[in-house]
Amino acid sequence: MAKQDYYEVLGVARNASEAELKKAYRRLAMKFHPDRNQGDQKAEESFKSAKEAYEILSDSQKRAAYDQFGHAGVDPSAAGGGGGYQSGGSFSDIFDDVFGDIFGNRAGGSQAYRGADLRYNMELSLEDAVQGVTAKVKIPTNVKCGVCNGSGAKKGTSPTTCTTCGGQGQVRMQQGFFSIQQACPRCKGAGKIITEPCTACKGHGQVQESKTLSVKIPAGVDSGDRIRLAGEGEAGANGGPPGDLYVQVQIKPHPIFRRESNDLNCEMPISFVTAALGGELDVPTLGGRVRLKVPPETQTGKIFRLRGKGVKSIQHRGVGDLLCKVVVETPVHLSQKQKELLQDFEDTLQERNEKHSPRALSWLDGVKKFFEDLKS
Repeated sequence: MAKQDYYEVLGVARNASEAELKKAYRRLAMKFHPDRNQGDQKAEESFKSAKEAYEILSDSQKRAAYDQFGHAGVDPSAAGGGGGYQSGGSFSDIFDDVFGDIFGNRAGGSQAYRGADLRYNMELSLEDAVQGVTAKVKIPTNVKCGVCNGSGAKKGTSPTTCTTCGGQGQVRMQQGFFSIQQACPRCKGAGKIITEPCTACKGHGQVQESKTLSVKIPAGVDSGDRIRLAGEGEAGANGGPPGDLYVQVQIKPHPIFRRESNDLNCEMPISFVTAALGGELDVPTLGGRVRLKVPPETQTGKIFRLRGKGVKSIQHRGVGDLLCKVVVETPVHLSQKQKELLQDFEDTLQERNEKHSPRALSWLDGVKKFFEDLKS
């Protein structure tokens, strides 16, 4: 009886990709495998046909020979193969071979793992953040034990291969037609047994130490910025690479300035007399004092912008500004004479109040209209 075309067996086109071949085979293997269809001769034959077709078409050289010469180009008997393919192997073998890329077969206990990343919270003054600084940080971290060189075994001894899992770190359990892998209960997935643990690290292969690092903080950093120090995290397992250290920046509150992006803000209290008559004030900046001229009749809330007196952008996009908000300060703890002088001054203002306090009169007119509208 003539053999069925391999492409028809798998139900794919002749130009099917490798992924399409594997997908078709997965479907047929799950459907017809003898472990799922015990005693069903037809299902077993279908499984053998699918397995044979996949073994030929998944091999680029065999597929090319089959495409050119048909079954004659890949007939095992022509090479003394004894005729035909065997369905040998349990369903777990098929599961590992075809489905392993989905569920991820692990290589065993000797697999190297990257170390964990660490985080360090660093508080900086506004001045240090603006100017940049090199800071020392002391961090606790796990490092490879120098006594046992990370093996976990006592000096002069070596770990032995776990006899339960054969050094794989995992054991396989059969549940119906599924094969389940889990960590070896004896070696806990390590693949090796330490009979004489290292006294320095107690068999862990790592010890905790504190190390001091120099961290260069670039000028212009702000709260929330992170600085990455590659390879300064936890040591890796089984020779794996170390993790990284991330320095998280937090800026301390400043008694004068408040930062918003690359600008600095501050409130500038001035006396009633200076606000009315004008004058000059010394304004603090992160670079030193600046003389600011206050014009006469300056009102509370007025903002003076000092260009270039803010923060240099960490992306080198220029320097921000310093924004000084005027707050006219009401005098307190007045003497009797001062109170009398202010009352006399207030009396003189009442003579031409519309001229001296236009905003107050405008506000009072608005209040008056508001109440009139309520009554109507």
